[in-house]
Amino acid sequence: MVQDGMSRSGSPKPTSNALEVTVTELSSKLKKTVEDTFGYVRVRGEISGFRGPHSSGHCYFSLKDERARLEAVIWRGQAAKLKHMPEEGLEVVTSGKLTTYPGSSKYQIVIDNLEPAGAGALMALLEERRKKLAAEGLFEPERKQLLPFMPRVIGVVTSPTGAVIRDILHRISDRFPVHVIVWPVRVQGETSGREVANGVYQLNQLPIGGPLPRPDLIIVARGGGSLEDLWGFNDEALVRAAAASMVPLISAVGHETDWTLIDHAADWRAPTPTAAAEKAVPVKADLQAHIADLGARLRGSLSRLSTKNRSDIRALSRGLKKPDNLLALPRRQFDEASGRLNRSLVTRIEKARDRFAQGGGRLTHHSLTRLLSRNGERYSALAPRNQRALKEFVQYRRQKFDGFARLVRTAPIESRIAVANQTLARLAPQLSTRIDSRLLSGGEKLERNTRLLKSLSYQGVLDRGFAVVRDAKDTPLTGIKSVKAGNNLTIEMGDGRLQVVAAQKSIKPEPATKSAKVKDQGSLF
Repeated sequence: MVQDGMSRSGSPKPTSNALEVTVTELSSKLKKTVEDTFGYVRVRGEISGFRGPHSSGHCYFSLKDERARLEAVIWRGQAAKLKHMPEEGLEVVTSGKLTTYPGSSKYQIVIDNLEPAGAGALMALLEERRKKLAAEGLFEPERKQLLPFMPRVIGVVTSPTGAVIRDILHRISDRFPVHVIVWPVRVQGETSGREVANGVYQLNQLPIGGPLPRPDLIIVARGGGSLEDLWGFNDEALVRAAAASMVPLISAVGHETDWTLIDHAADWRAPTPTAAAEKAVPVKADLQAHIADLGARLRGSLSRLSTKNRSDIRALSRGLKKPDNLLALPRRQFDEASGRLNRSLVTRIEKARDRFAQGGGRLTHHSLTRLLSRNGERYSALAPRNQRALKEFVQYRRQKFDGFARLVRTAPIESRIAVANQTLARLAPQLSTRIDSRLLSGGEKLERNTRLLKSLSYQGVLDRGFAVVRDAKDTPLTGIKSVKAGNNLTIEMGDGRLQVVAAQKSIKPEPATKSAKVKDQGSLF
């Protein structure tokens, strides 16, 4: 008998007539069914489990809501083209193809595009990024640089075809024409942030004084737009490039109400591109007017200063004494001294003539004969003594010479004299040169000391018409307090000294027109 449920061969009987398939075949059929049924879909959800791109460049994460979870993948080539990279906890709207992954029996979405779910999500992402960069200190006021007052070269990073660059160029040309370098970039789209950041970096790398000179100021400009249009200027790489720029940077993105992250990192934020151009350069006409005003003020100040100095000189000149008054007293003293000098010379000559006459009277023939006789007797008495002394001196010298001869017997005197002559001949030029050098040096030193002595001597002051008053002890007087009437005084002038007697003591100086009263006390030395 055959048991129920068993075939005659011993294998179990099939319970149904369904077609038998393998796991791989079933997975393939499920994959095809899912892809054909759903195809290209848009899914909204919150990113979960994202830890950054895989080492292969692919991105793996999940999309979830309050009830379900969907695996998601972004291939490496597509991830490089995304405008917004996935971030943990960000609510997004994704577009892609729904498929399955047979290796784990899961279905997943292969994402082609990813966008934040509405402006609210963009604002949340923007605020989170702003806090992150602010925590790194990229927005600190201490990092910001001062803008140059008058830049020679300005670099503008913007679209070369928009109205923004025309407004900036026109405004700069009207105010103060300078050299402008335009770095063309796209200001909207997925790659706009990276292009603008590269433009800022490249302008910083330009060599100073090169064919394309490095700008003194950089302007990053774009017209107004929505948050999505301006999103490229919130790019993290652009913010870091602006903060690291060694050249001062002005951000002119959007209208006055539009704010982006580059506005916080820039050294100055302009409400509009036109305002950036006005901030970049001053008004040339205003500078010229200011310079003209300063020039006029300078000329006026110089004129007033010249007038004041001229008035001061006139006032000082009125206080100076006239030359005739200054020379009146010395001239009178000179006349008096010259008169006394003539009289003194006559007196000295008369006295000398009297002494000569007295001496000539004593010189008679008899007195001269007696003087010669006396001197002859003295010579006759001293002659023998002189002869004996001469013999003794000659004998003493001969003995001394004989002693010297005994000392030089070992070396002939002729050889020594020859050696001495050679040494003398060798040293004579040096001695002559040294003597000449010493005499020249001594002469120069004597001349310098002579000039120094003349410059420091008070005699030069006396030669200019001044005088030194000394008391009886030959001590110079510096005031009239120690002078009393009747004191003997010496007045030293440039050509001699004058002995005087103080007639009276005056506390107050006499007028310049009155001459000093002195009493002639003797001759002039």
